[in-house]
Amino acid sequence: MVLKALSWVSAVSMLLLAGWTVPAQAELDSATAALLQKSISGEHRSDENRARDVYRKPYEVLEFVGLRSDMTVVEIWPGAGWYTEILAPVLKDRGKFYAAQYSPNGPYGYQRRGLGAYLTRLGTHPDLYGSVIVTELDLPYSLRMAPAASADLVLTFRNVHNLVMDLYDKGAHAGLAFQATYDVLKPGGVLGIVDHQWDDVANEDPLAANGYISKERTIAMAQAAGFELVAEASILRNPQDSKDYEAGVWTLPPSLALGEKDRARYLAIGESDRFLLKFVKPLGD
Repeated sequence: MVLKALSWVSAVSMLLLAGWTVPAQAELDSATAALLQKSISGEHRSDENRARDVYRKPYEVLEFVGLRSDMTVVEIWPGAGWYTEILAPVLKDRGKFYAAQYSPNGPYGYQRRGLGAYLTRLGTHPDLYGSVIVTELDLPYSLRMAPAASADLVLTFRNVHNLVMDLYDKGAHAGLAFQATYDVLKPGGVLGIVDHQWDDVANEDPLAANGYISKERTIAMAQAAGFELVAEASILRNPQDSKDYEAGVWTLPPSLALGEKDRARYLAIGESDRFLLKFVKPLGD
């Protein structure tokens, strides 16, 4: 997988130098746009979560990946459910929403805490979240996030860097995660990825211990599974993110891992510099 990744990085670099461009996203259909606006502004969302919209730009991101209210959507490792509280109300009547969560027997405390908070959220608003189907992505054991070739759209937010960390055997299972994602999508289905962007593939940490991963490396892993990159967007870029913090990306909000130390400085920077990529599973596969 590493050799494939390196060759693809070279290919991407050549395409970018040649002035390669990718298509712009289509506008949301009117029904989806109305539902999405209603969900984003809904009273079910906390003030704390709303405050992050300025950095995460959920409307623009979901427009970019081509969300429709009648889709079957899978969100990989949704954590406590920041995006679920936006997506589930949009999809509950005409679509289907799978949450590929951590295993309840996961080895890390953050996984169990995240799963517990997520299930609590679903139970708090059954009118909005009662149709969410909770499945499991537990590498390398459980890979069935949804029925094979059933999803129109798979989304994962700030999770790809985890795949190459010590958490998951230093990247040994990253290929499995991308292959499972490929298998769950219909031909022509879309994979949308957001993650903390490291700018130079030549000097990035191979274990992503600082929480950042290069766009090129992410593209390489997706390509190795059979995906085609069709678009990328700069709407989540943050040039104020210097990426040289004592506690890695978690120094920045919302984690603020250093507590009160230089808190005002990190709040002023805001959330991390991020890439947004859109891939497609080729027709005929």
